[in-house]
Amino acid sequence: MFEQIKEDINAVKDRDPAAKSSLEIFFLYPGVKAIRMYRRAHKHYLKGHFFRARMISQRAARKTGIEIHPGAKIGKRLVIDHGTGTVIGETAEIGDDCLLYQGVTLGGTGKDVGKRHPTLGNNVMVSAGAKVLGPFKIGDNSRVAAGAVVLEEVPPNSTVVGVPARVVRQNGKKIERKPLDQIHISDPVQQQIDMLEKRIKQLEKAKGENK
Repeated sequence: MFEQIKEDINAVKDRDPAAKSSLEIFFLYPGVKAIRMYRRAHKHYLKGHFFRARMISQRAARKTGIEIHPGAKIGKRLVIDHGTGTVIGETAEIGDDCLLYQGVTLGGTGKDVGKRHPTLGNNVMVSAGAKVLGPFKIGDNSRVAAGAVVLEEVPPNSTVVGVPARVVRQNGKKIERKPLDQIHISDPVQQQIDMLEKRIKQLEKAKGENK
C-alpha cells in the first residue's frame, strides 16, 4: 500500500506543475484521496463485501466529488486532476499512467449488459468534461479532447474530438476529413418517390401476369 501511495504522489508531481510538495498532494489533492479510498473499497468488493465497498465509495464521493465504483479495475499511477464531477462506472477498466480531468464520465449507454463501461489502455488522457460511453476500448497513448462524447472504439495513438467524437490525428499524422459534397447530396423525398414508383411497376407487372 505504501508503494502504491508513493507511486500516486510521484505521478501527480510529474503531471501537475502546481504541486508543491508530497504532503500537499497526499492531504489536499482530492484525486489522490479518491483513488486511495477506491483501493480500500475495491478490496472489499473482491471479497463480496458489496455494502461495505459501496459505503466507502460513497463516502469518497461526498468528500472529493469523484465517484469511482468499487467494481472498477484501475491500474497504476492514475492521476485525476481536479476531479470534481468525475464518474467511473462499475465495469470500467483503466490501464497504467492514465490522466483524467474534471467532469469526465466513463459510463454506459443503458443498452448493454455485463460489460457496460469503457476500457482505457495505458497512457490515455481524457480531458475535462469528456464522456466515454459504452463497452469499447480507448487504445494506448490516445487523447480525448475536452467536451468530446466518445461512442465507439478509438485506435491506439489517436486524438479524438467532437460530438460524437471522431479521430483527427493518428500516429502523429492529421486525419483529413472528406469535404461535404453540397451538390450531389441524396434527396430523401426523391428517394421515397422512386421507391414508390418501382413498387407500383412491380404490382402492375404482377397483375398483368395473373390475367
